[in-house]
Amino acid sequence: MRMLLVPALALPLLCASGALAQAASDAKLTWGPTPAAFPAGAKMAVVSGDPTKAGPFVIQLALPDGYKIAPHTHPTDEQVSVIKGTFVFATGKTWDQSAMKEMPVGASGKVPADMPHYAAAKGATVVQITSTGPFAITYVNKADDPRNKKTTE
Repeated sequence: MRMLLVPALALPLLCASGALAQAASDAKLTWGPTPAAFPAGAKMAVVSGDPTKAGPFVIQLALPDGYKIAPHTHPTDEQVSVIKGTFVFATGKTWDQSAMKEMPVGASGKVPADMPHYAAAKGATVVQITSTGPFAITYVNKADDPRNKKTTE
């Protein structure tokens, strides 16, 4: 399967996404835990909009080194921009480390709606996600969904 999340190669696109990411990172963001749909360990900040409601939104995710998000899909397109660190991704329904590509700071790409993909962080990484709400994530393998895991407290 060909990769559809493509690092931006055109200088104008890189400049525009870089300027947006810089403006967002310069703003004072309120960081908190991610929704239960994400594996534990990441933090999230809402830059604009409301991901729980219909309409456009922008969020940032702070991912620790080695953080992984199993194969999943979203019902809407996603624009991903790397603000810090290295975002590692691939498309497909099963995790294949050899298929993963690195996106360095300043890179951006688009994941079409319903395209199975997975990702990881190489080093402490911050990505900005632009999409349309309400946000939804469906894991390819239901056992990978953190909402289905039982807590042991």
